[in-house]
Amino acid sequence: MRTIGVLTSGGDAPGMNAAIRAVVRTGIANGLRVMGIQRGYSGLMNGEIFEMTRSSVSDIIQRGGTILKSARSAEFRTPEGRKKAYNVLKVFGIEGLVVIGGDGSFTGAKLLSDEWDIKTVGIPGTIDNDLAYTDYTIGFDTAVNTVLDAINKLRDTSTSHERVSVVEVMGRHCGDIALYAGLAGGAESIIIPEEDYNFDELCKTIIEGKVKGKLHNLILLAEGIGGAEELAKKIEEVTGIESRATVLGHIQRGGSPTAFDRILASRLGARAVELLLEGKSKRVVGIRDNKIVDYDITEALQMEKRRDDHKKLYELSKILGY
Repeated sequence: MRTIGVLTSGGDAPGMNAAIRAVVRTGIANGLRVMGIQRGYSGLMNGEIFEMTRSSVSDIIQRGGTILKSARSAEFRTPEGRKKAYNVLKVFGIEGLVVIGGDGSFTGAKLLSDEWDIKTVGIPGTIDNDLAYTDYTIGFDTAVNTVLDAINKLRDTSTSHERVSVVEVMGRHCGDIALYAGLAGGAESIIIPEEDYNFDELCKTIIEGKVKGKLHNLILLAEGIGGAEELAKKIEEVTGIESRATVLGHIQRGGSPTAFDRILASRLGARAVELLLEGKSKRVVGIRDNKIVDYDITEALQMEKRRDDHKKLYELSKILGY
C-alpha cells in the first residue's frame, strides 16, 4: 500500500482534527502518501482531494470542527454513487480509506469495500457516544464538558429565582450526554430514552423539595424524549413553580476538544493506519476498558450498549440527585 485517504463524514465532533492529524503523521512516518478528502463522501465523488503533509496538520489538534469539512450525501447511498467514488479513488491511486464519523459513515465504508477493491477503516467521531462497540467516541467528552459549563451557569440564575431549569441536550436515541453531564453537574433529574420516567413523580419530587427549602431544580432532558419548552410549561402548570427551558443545540458540537478527546483521537487515528498497513479492511477502531480495539464493521454496528454499566450510572444519579 502506497497511498491512503482520510475523510470526515456526518455531524462534526471536537477531536476530529486530532484524528486527522494522527492519520496523516502516522501514515507519512510509515512511508505512505496521505490524501485529504474534503466534504466527506460528497467531496470524494467530486474529486475534492489534495495531498497532505506533516505541516498540513500543524496547529490543528486544539481546534474544534474538522479542517476537511463534513457533509452528508444521498448520492453515495446508491450503487452508482459508490462506483463514482471508487473511480475517483482509483484516479488518485488511493488504496486505503480512513473514515471518521458515525454509524452511517461506517455503513458507507463497508459498502464501498464490499462492492469495490478498496480497504476501509472507521474511526468513531460523534458527540452522541451512540456506538456500542466502543466505550467512548471522539467528541463525547468535550460535549459533556460543554453542557456541564452551561448548567453550572444556569444553576446560579435558577437559585437566584428559585425556579426549575429544564435543559435540553443532544441525544435522539442515546442519552449519554444528558446522563454524564447530569451526574457530573448534580442534576436533580435526568430524563433519557433508555430509562422510563414518571411525570407525576417528577412533579411530586419538585414540590417536596420546595417544601424542604430547596432553592432550585435542574432537569437534564435528552432531545429524543421531547422538547424542553413543553416539559417546563407542564411542570409550571402542575407545581406552580416558575420553570424555564434552555435548549443548548449545536453549541454542544463546537469548542476546543478536551485532553481526553485529543488523546483518544490520536490513539485511534494511529491504529487505523496500522490496520491498513496490516492489510485489514472493513474494520472500526474504538476503546474498551482503556485498550484500543478493532472490530468488523458489521459486528460492531450490531452490538448493544452495556446496559448494566449504564443502569448503574442512572441509578447513582437518582440517589445523588436529591
